[in-house]
Amino acid sequence: MKGWSNKVAMANWAMVVSKVFGGLNVNALHYLLPLWLAPLTGATFRCVFAAVAFWILGLFARPEKASTRDKWILFVMGAVGIYGYMFSYLMGLSKTTPVSAAIFTSMQPIWVFVISVLFMRERVTLLKVVGILVGLGGALLCILTQKSDDLATDALTGNLFCLMSSVIYAIYLVLSNRFLKRTGTYTLMRYTFSGAAVSSLLVMAFTGYDAPLFESPLHWWPLALLLFVLIFPTVLSYLLVPVGLRYLKTTVVAIYGYLILMVASITSFLTGQDRFSWTQILAMVLICVGVYAVEIAESRSSRAPTSRLHSSPHS
Repeated sequence: MKGWSNKVAMANWAMVVSKVFGGLNVNALHYLLPLWLAPLTGATFRCVFAAVAFWILGLFARPEKASTRDKWILFVMGAVGIYGYMFSYLMGLSKTTPVSAAIFTSMQPIWVFVISVLFMRERVTLLKVVGILVGLGGALLCILTQKSDDLATDALTGNLFCLMSSVIYAIYLVLSNRFLKRTGTYTLMRYTFSGAAVSSLLVMAFTGYDAPLFESPLHWWPLALLLFVLIFPTVLSYLLVPVGLRYLKTTVVAIYGYLILMVASITSFLTGQDRFSWTQILAMVLICVGVYAVEIAESRSSRAPTSRLHSSPHS
């Protein structure tokens, strides 16, 4: 029992570190996009760097077994899911503000529950429905009221891209949790990011390469931020997420997205990357309340003997 408690604590700490890096990632990318790095080029850098890193790290890890069929499924899941998430998220972040982008990221628990209801027969309760409706109300408030300005060149389009990225990543969370039960962390990361890398290279072959930060003379601060994005939020954070998925419920893992919102909001305020408005704050509160309602409902169902998702420690 004590050993299991230690593993759960480790999983929670893994998610905290992962999401703090995720929050800083929002601000770093907003600084880079699109002045120093085009969104699609940035997505290619992240996918290719992560794929190479995970294959190298996998050489030093315990051997993991996976069927050829599972490897191909993971490859396709990365080609569509991870690259789709990277593509839409970076496109959105280049057009809207960091706080707005983080607001939509924090909605992932809501999408996880909706997906679970539609495809995994998750139990529906009144509190969960209320949480979803409140969260969606916050999202609509953010989408419909934010105007384009010097900090958000095309707020509506950017917010819609960020909303799409949140849904795509929630689908990836649910699917990756199911595959993690029979494949290891490095197998999951290597093949999904390999698929994402192939997709990104194919897209860049048509859209072209655009990275002014590498033009002479070299710009050291943008380069440092890019290295931070590639090493910590891209590789380390994605490596930590499966640790959380192995010992925590999928929805609980997604709930940690609120840390991204907190870190990104504080950093945006301190660095002048965003101006807080009452509508934005209200949208943030509504989404946090909605996510909290879903969290409370999930914790109640996890104590019930009929809770299917809690039947396995890997859920």
